Amino acid sequence: MSTKNREREQARRREEKWERHVAQLRARRQRTWSIVGVVAALVVIGVAVWWALSAAQSPGTDPGADPAGETAPSGEHTLPPASAAEGREWTSTLTTSAGDITLTLDGAAAPQAVASFVALAESGYFDGTSCHRLTTSGIYVLQCGDPTGTGTGGPGYSFGPIENAPTDDVYPAGTVAMARQGGNAESMGSQFFLVYEDSTIPSDVAGGYTVFGTITSGLDVVQAVADAGTQDGSGDGSPATPVTIEGVETQ
Repeated sequence: MSTKNREREQARRREEKWERHVAQLRARRQRTWSIVGVVAALVVIGVAVWWALSAAQSPGTDPGADPAGETAPSGEHTLPPASAAEGREWTSTLTTSAGDITLTLDGAAAPQAVASFVALAESGYFDGTSCHRLTTSGIYVLQCGDPTGTGTGGPGYSFGPIENAPTDDVYPAGTVAMARQGGNAESMGSQFFLVYEDSTIPSDVAGGYTVFGTITSGLDVVQAVADAGTQDGSGDGSPATPVTIEGVETQ
């Protein structure tokens, strides 16, 4: 074989060797990206599952459908029997940083809600808690009773069914009602809301909201908080005027 032929043969072999090397690199890269794709897909699926589970336990944010909800326990308490409040009426005074608010609690109309509220109040559960949510558009309420101040706190128990909900979905100014998760009649705990202006709150699949009392004194305190608006100026958020429940006296 001539020298030129040998050189051509050697060049051809080098070229074939290089092509095999490139092919191996491409195959390896494809396997690597395939693995990365599978891992990424698993991560996306995991995040989606986590989000779905979290959303299923989170309170709603639509002020027209769910004044509030609570999901995470904040201290373990025991739900008292409804019989503890049946046929009774209480006067409860909330001493707050914004002023005193006096409530009349109707144990005849909503015995379970009243029994729960009174038991929590007498244990000091509400002391030092904030009224964390104010709505000034659509519905007009100040929401309190969450020791975490996040809208997700509760006493470690929940109860239902709904008691004494208005049949026309109208909650007059001065109404005191239990908050709950939208669509769940068994999700009441410690959070409640004070209505400072007539509000129509449409019922969802679970019904309306348990009305367990009325504001007999201090509605002007709640109205003044509402007039100051929310911290971010929206129609639903933390009140610009901080409201802390310093103590609750019930008799």
